[in-house]
Parts: sequence; C-alpha cells; structure tokens
Amino acid sequence: MRARRREANGDFKLEALGGGRFRISGDMTFATVTSILETSKELFGELPLIKLDLSGVVRGDSAGLALLLEWINWSTAYGREIRYFGIPAQVLAIARISEVEDLLSAGERRDRAAPQPAAS
Repeated sequence: MRARRREANGDFKLEALGGGRFRISGDMTFATVTSILETSKELFGELPLIKLDLSGVVRGDSAGLALLLEWINWSTAYGREIRYFGIPAQVLAIARISEVEDLLSAGERRDRAAPQPAAS
C-alpha cells in the first residue's frame, strides 16, 4: 500500500515495501507529521517489527523528530520494535542539540537475558 499526501506546506510519501519494511520520502515537517502519523496507523497495523527507511526525506524539522519519538513510545507501549535507517541529517542535528539522539534507538528491543560470564 502506498500513501502519498500533499499538504498545504509539504509533500510526503509513506509506502509499505513488504515484510514490515516502510519508506518515507518528501517532507517530515510541521506541515506533514500529523498526516504521516495517521497514515502510519493504517500501515503499521499489528506488525511486531517495523523497519523504517528515512533516506528519502528531503526536509525535516523538530516535528519530524517528535514523530520518531512518538513512534518509539507507541512501539514500547504495544510491545513492538521499530528501527530507523537513514535518519535525515537535519533531524539528527536537532536530536543532538536536544540531547535525545540516543533515544532514536530506544524502539529496538534489547536482549533482556542476563549477561553471560566470559569464558576463562
């Protein structure tokens, strides 16, 4: 399924590539994030693992970062896993300044097993 929406101040495309993989291209800004979020609710469904390629995003801002963090909160709340690839430089810069860059991998499940002792 492909979703392409043109907003008053931006354009984006969120497409399902199969196997829990998705791609966003265009704008991930104040003008588009609400529509992207609504579209993602339809596309992500009950998938346990979502791999999101952001390399096609041409414009991103703090709202784009907020969207990524929202998806992490959603994935945590519903026991899902989300992985981001190709996060736009402008969004990463905002994450660094805001000191939340490490949170962008928080949607990935961690192995909760106890660490194994080193072999001697």
